[in-house]
Amino acid sequence: MSLPILSSEGSLASYLQEIKRFPILSADEEFMLAKRYKEHGDSEAAHKLVTSHLRLVAKIAMGYRGYGLPITDLISEGNVGIMQAVKKFDPDKGFRLATYAMWWIRAQIQEYVLHSWSLVKIGTTAAQKKLFFNLKKLKNQLKSIDDENLSPENVREIATKLNVKEAEVLEMDNRLFSKDQSLNSPISHEKEAEWQDIIVDDKETQDIKYENQNELNYRKNLFNKAMNVLNSREKEIIKSRKLNDKPLKLEELSKKYNISRERVRQIEERAIEKLQKEILSKN
Repeated sequence: MSLPILSSEGSLASYLQEIKRFPILSADEEFMLAKRYKEHGDSEAAHKLVTSHLRLVAKIAMGYRGYGLPITDLISEGNVGIMQAVKKFDPDKGFRLATYAMWWIRAQIQEYVLHSWSLVKIGTTAAQKKLFFNLKKLKNQLKSIDDENLSPENVREIATKLNVKEAEVLEMDNRLFSKDQSLNSPISHEKEAEWQDIIVDDKETQDIKYENQNELNYRKNLFNKAMNVLNSREKEIIKSRKLNDKPLKLEELSKKYNISRERVRQIEERAIEKLQKEILSKN
């Protein structure tokens, strides 16, 4: 499958302009193309599915720019992710390709980032990987992203939240932010425009709208299916307490079912636990 060429940082601006030429697909267009590829192996259909999501790949890849790796490599890895997503996408599941593809794109990019940073030198536990990909966000929350050094209090807080040693937080901070870059960095010394100016346009906003709506629909479907694990009384209590525009009080439900308010609360808590367990098992 041939995609627009992305060979160097210098060609990034032209690449980002070029991928804007590919049209965004409507839900019906996407469904028919996905069916053609899944049932008939139509390579042209697959190509249209991939190219219509290249802006999404670039947007996600830009979010990993702070790790000091070439943005061209990040986008190229993300493009591998969207191709994998198209191969495995099932249009009959009821959600859009963008929702499904985001996991594949991020997974491919994260695998590349982890490999490039040689995390084996500092460990590859789940907690350390979580630290690697969440430190910048936590620093933002603590208002210390522009500080040269983390305060001891911030180090302790981050280490506690992510279940790692304070020394690991400091080491990761030194590695990541010694060469941090931003979407707000200029494209070149001669131009005032920033990278984010190139990839943000009305069509991308439409992409995001599709993503958000499909994610919402996916979560709704997941929740509705999970409700099937509840018995009839549990369903009614959850609907009355959590889903109604005007939720009923415990006292009202206790009278309806002729049980104590405490018993209603216990049934509600048990039902929520069952729903959470069922939803997590499907994610």
